Amino acid sequence: MVIVRSPGRINLIGEHTDYNEGFVLPSAIDRAIYLAVGPRRGSDVSLTSLDLNDQIQFNVREAAKSKKAWANYLIGVVHQLNEAGYRIGGFNCVFSGDIPIGAGMSSSAGVEAGLAFALNSIFDLGIGRRDLAKIAQRSENEFVGVRCGIMDQFANLLSKGESALHLDCRSLQFEHIPFTRKDLEFVLCDTGVKHSLASSEYNLRREQCETGAGIIRKYFTGVRSLRDVEPEMLREHKGELGDMIYGRCEYVVEENARVNLAGKYLRQNDYDKFGELLYASHEGLRDRYQVSCRELDILVDAATKIDGVLGARMMGGGFGGCTLNLVERDSAEEFKSKIRKSYERDTGKIPQLYECSLMPGTDLVPD
Repeated sequence: MVIVRSPGRINLIGEHTDYNEGFVLPSAIDRAIYLAVGPRRGSDVSLTSLDLNDQIQFNVREAAKSKKAWANYLIGVVHQLNEAGYRIGGFNCVFSGDIPIGAGMSSSAGVEAGLAFALNSIFDLGIGRRDLAKIAQRSENEFVGVRCGIMDQFANLLSKGESALHLDCRSLQFEHIPFTRKDLEFVLCDTGVKHSLASSEYNLRREQCETGAGIIRKYFTGVRSLRDVEPEMLREHKGELGDMIYGRCEYVVEENARVNLAGKYLRQNDYDKFGELLYASHEGLRDRYQVSCRELDILVDAATKIDGVLGARMMGGGFGGCTLNLVERDSAEEFKSKIRKSYERDTGKIPQLYECSLMPGTDLVPD
């Protein structure tokens, strides 16, 4: 049997760029799913969620979709391993964790990548971390039915402690950029809401980006996705794109540039300019990509008025979830007190707050 620690993640900057083959800057964090996984005789599989007090069993060769939504994130991994031709036997898996559900820290990638890593270990499949990330992503895309990009699973498996992962989502080339300021920390502020628009609007944004890239492709060879588009290309064909598609595309093109600038500023230890990029990212997500919501905007606006905050933005798919705040460590308690009071005054809700440290990716827990 093995015990695997599979972390959640934050994305420092680079929202909705991964499925446009762009750039992102995530990192694994100090919240995680813990999975105890061991082989058993025969071909039966038992999955147990301690947090949900629920269990499911199935045959490893018949990994079909379950009516239990939580189970599909794990069954999908088994299905993908079968599809790829890997031979695994029956196994038991018991898991629990402290990644908040629905807060944008990617608990789904935690269970997917964690189980893939564990099965790779106990059945000696010889799969590298990059390929494990692809298997976990395909599980969510093809089995669960969420068209996510590669960022969450990749960050889960390939993050390094005290650094951000600058990832090219097309080539999967990456660089670990040290986060050197020990006097700064990230604080997540959870709105406590998840508007019903989230899933449908996420898929709609993907379609709008693909539409925009398709229009630009007619005029410029070599344009495969918005990753290949420059601002002047958009401006030249703004009339054909229309205001909405133009805004979506403009945000993605600008966000890719911000991610690369963010990497530059981290290498130069210029955290003030890095923080300014977080604010600019939120403005683009709010005004051009239009995936923010009142609660997220209230939190970001409040953060701009609190001393010791270098930057803030919404994080994740949008329409709820968390804001990401870069805060001076000595000011963290004051920040948390003021942001709670401000949010409660404006919404009637008290936000959950989470302080995060950047941690290594999924690995075995030592004996």
